[in-house]
This record gives sequence, C-alpha cells and structure tokens, in this order.
Amino acid sequence: MVSLEFFTEKDFSAVNYTLDEIQLQYTSTAEFALKRMTERNTGQEFPVTIFYNKNPAGFFTLDFGEDKLDLTDNHNSTLLRSLSINPQWQGKGIGKAAMLQIDDFVRKSFKDCDEIVLAVNQNNISAYELYLKVGYRYHGKTRIGRSGPQYLMYKKL
Repeated sequence: MVSLEFFTEKDFSAVNYTLDEIQLQYTSTAEFALKRMTERNTGQEFPVTIFYNKNPAGFFTLDFGEDKLDLTDNHNSTLLRSLSINPQWQGKGIGKAAMLQIDDFVRKSFKDCDEIVLAVNQNNISAYELYLKVGYRYHGKTRIGRSGPQYLMYKKL
C-alpha cells in the first residue's frame, strides 16, 4: 500500500538513500532538495514522503514558488520536483501509485492549487511514459535543463 505524507525529520534516514549516476542526471536526492529548500527559505516548497507498507520509500517536493512560472503562466499551480524512489523499492509500482495519489494529496492540502507541472528529461523515457500514463500532458513545450532538453508537462486538477 502506497501513501503520501508531509515529510518529517524522522523520515530523513529512510529517504536519505543513494541514487546511481543515471538517476542523479534526472532528479536530486532528498538531502539535496531539503538543503536547497533551507537555503532558499521561501516557505513555498513542501517536502513529501512516499510510504510503501508504512515504510518511507520515496520523496518529492511541491514547489509553489516562482520557479513554476518557467513551466506555466498559472499562479495557482505547483511544481513537482525531486521525485525519487529508494532503489531497494524500485520496480514495485510505487512511483506510479504515488503519482496517482498526488492529485488528491494536493487538492486536500492546497485548496487553491488547480494544476501540477513538472519537467522531465527527454532521455528519461520511462519517467516520461509514466507521467503520460497517470494523466500528465505534453503540448510541445521544452526547455534545456541541467542534463539536456526537458519536456514540460502538466496536469489539471
């Protein structure tokens, strides 16, 4: 069973897993994302822990700051960032199950949010296909990210 909860410090040791070089091209570790949040100190980014059978198994953040405006003109949107699943739990459908639950999580936690946006590297074909399967749309917009061209995707809530 997969569930989502706002990150707490007690989750850190479990979500502080190591990602391989390929995964690090496309996402950041929880440690890096949390450090970035602390340094930016905007109060507009919220870390979330993905649980699998009550065990912390993944991590992402929801960023309501200005960075989302690189992907959308919608001020009532959030930017999904730093999504990863612990390598020991990968291949069990946890990422897909989490992506299917994010909509309701956002609706319940952030009443004014009506869109989720994200950028996925064009070489990260499995992630791109997953996002399409769970309802994200791509309408031809791209940008250059730190590891090359990215598809800009969105999902209306």
